[in-house]
Amino acid sequence: MSYTAKERLRLNRSTLGKLVVVAVAMFGFGYALVPVYRQMCEVLGINVLTQQDGTVERPENTQVDKTRLITVELDGNAQGPWRFRPTTRSIQVHPGELATVVYEVVNTQGRAVKAQAIPSYAPQVATPHFKKVECFCFREQLMKPNEARQMPVVFFIDPKLPKEVKNITLSYTFFEISGAVAAN
Repeated sequence: MSYTAKERLRLNRSTLGKLVVVAVAMFGFGYALVPVYRQMCEVLGINVLTQQDGTVERPENTQVDKTRLITVELDGNAQGPWRFRPTTRSIQVHPGELATVVYEVVNTQGRAVKAQAIPSYAPQVATPHFKKVECFCFREQLMKPNEARQMPVVFFIDPKLPKEVKNITLSYTFFEISGAVAAN
């Protein structure tokens, strides 16, 4: 089938218009997935990076439950050019009691890197009851070449934690964020 120059021009414009609409729709869909993904993760309690605004206010009338003792086991996983570990393997706390643990990271590279830590909790039922007041996971970390750093996590466990939970594992995965890092 042979088309005239005018028909080919019309068909090309029509095809171009359709491709532009598809590209815009794909961009819009991809852009809309980010808040949908975050909302789904928040509802399901998975891959939660931080609390709502990065900080948690300690409730005014929280009483320390001295009748219970929770063992918090600490774990650190590194995905990148560093060593990452907790300075202690476990800590025992009473629900409602403010506690501090420290993680140590060493950049083993001769270059600066940006990094982020993502927490996870086990058992999953403990996730909404583990309240971090201060945490290095709230923001990206810029690690200078061969830098070693100790980073605190200040937290308390909500006394509403189910009574059958006696152990909680707090695990962080520390990974490199790609992107340019300004040389200092």
